[in-house]
Amino acid sequence: MTRGICTGHLLQQLDHTGRVGKSLTTQQLTGRCKKRGGRPAAQIVTIVDIGSDLCAGLVGGLGLVPSANIGKEAAVFEAVHGTAPDIAGRQMANPTALLLSSVLMLRHLNENAEADRIVDALHKVLTSGRVLTPDLGGTATTMKFAEAIANELNRDRVSNQ
Repeated sequence: MTRGICTGHLLQQLDHTGRVGKSLTTQQLTGRCKKRGGRPAAQIVTIVDIGSDLCAGLVGGLGLVPSANIGKEAAVFEAVHGTAPDIAGRQMANPTALLLSSVLMLRHLNENAEADRIVDALHKVLTSGRVLTPDLGGTATTMKFAEAIANELNRDRVSNQ
């Protein structure tokens, strides 16, 4: 809900050309969201959401960032990014965040060997640079990237038999 409130606020800052009319600091944005949302929890979520988006840029973008919300009785693992409606159905999405979220889940379940295999396969694909999605400077489709990781997993399984 806070994301929608803040997104609406940001969109109000756009001028008719689609450019940002004025730049908002995090403090200004949080203050405006506070006026809209008013609840302290919503303010904290807003700050964390902005911070996590900014930090994701340091590691290559939201397509690379996994997420885990672990409680006492339940845990949820998901990619940090949203639905990316601008690329939906175009086979351009980077599945790394979702894959790394599954790694977090496997580690949570103490399936560390399988988690390590996935991380190793992903590392091989990323460092080879041959099969990368557009957000990483490549031209591979989502499916081709996923297939490259699956091929590495299969190669690893065969070599360990």
